[in-house]
Amino acid sequence: MEAVDVVVVSYNSQDRLRACVTPLTGNPGIHVIVVDNASSDGSLESLDGLPVTTVASEVNGGFAHGCNLGWRRGSAPFVLLLNPDATIDVPSVRRLVDVLRAAPRAGAVAPRIVHTDGSLDYSIRRFPRLRSTYARALFLHRMFPRASWTDEIVRDEDAYERAGVAEWVSGACILVRREALERISGLDEGFFLYCEDIDLCKRLWDAGYEVRFESEAMARHEGGASAPRSSLLPVLTASRVRYAQKHAKTRMVLLERLGLALGALTHVVVSRGGSGARFGHARSARVALGPSTLPSTSRALARER
Repeated sequence: MEAVDVVVVSYNSQDRLRACVTPLTGNPGIHVIVVDNASSDGSLESLDGLPVTTVASEVNGGFAHGCNLGWRRGSAPFVLLLNPDATIDVPSVRRLVDVLRAAPRAGAVAPRIVHTDGSLDYSIRRFPRLRSTYARALFLHRMFPRASWTDEIVRDEDAYERAGVAEWVSGACILVRREALERISGLDEGFFLYCEDIDLCKRLWDAGYEVRFESEAMARHEGGASAPRSSLLPVLTASRVRYAQKHAKTRMVLLERLGLALGALTHVVVSRGGSGARFGHARSARVALGPSTLPSTSRALARER
């Protein structure tokens, strides 16, 4: 197997980090790099005794920043971006490598992802579109869960039984060709948290690469661990607006903002998460309708969590 740099970005992930990297350490051709984003829980101490490269960032520059620090510390032709709450075994990594070796046009490939209870994680996605933004705001995706126009998430389980191309895939576990990362200058660090995986896949497609899904490789991802907490809902909204600002025309950006605000307000009305969730959605509406969404916005919101 050709060499793979596995990059794990940790932020207060002490309770999950060792379990994440242990299955991959000590295997020829696999180099594990753990970037710690200024954790306060001593995350890196949990890796004592394991043959991994650690990078201790003095500041939390965000997930994309941590990924860039990691893959640039290595030199392998393939880079596996892996969340600290996910695990993957060596045969599955090998399968992902085989996919990229066999398909020169493929810039990235993701495995089938399941939750720790074995249930399927719907990790194949469609790019954001106005129709899905408004459909989700009005909860139409719950009425028509398998309709392609109501949601970005592909909920057809048959799609996860076969390999193929995908518009974008969850960044919880994704193998990327180093040559492709270098060509697009890595992940966009303007996304402090959320949407960096959508943006990565969009820029790979724009650069002439394909994004693939491989059903014969499998990763496990702790269900719900990556879902945004109430305090981070405005960060997610800021990232969604920033993505639209990068990839859509001005008129479409305005409509996207209005759709995100509508979705936030409908969730204020029907949210079952209590006052904390309603407050988070209300702040999301303010972010969506704000004058601008700069890279600093998400950082400032995240520090308030």
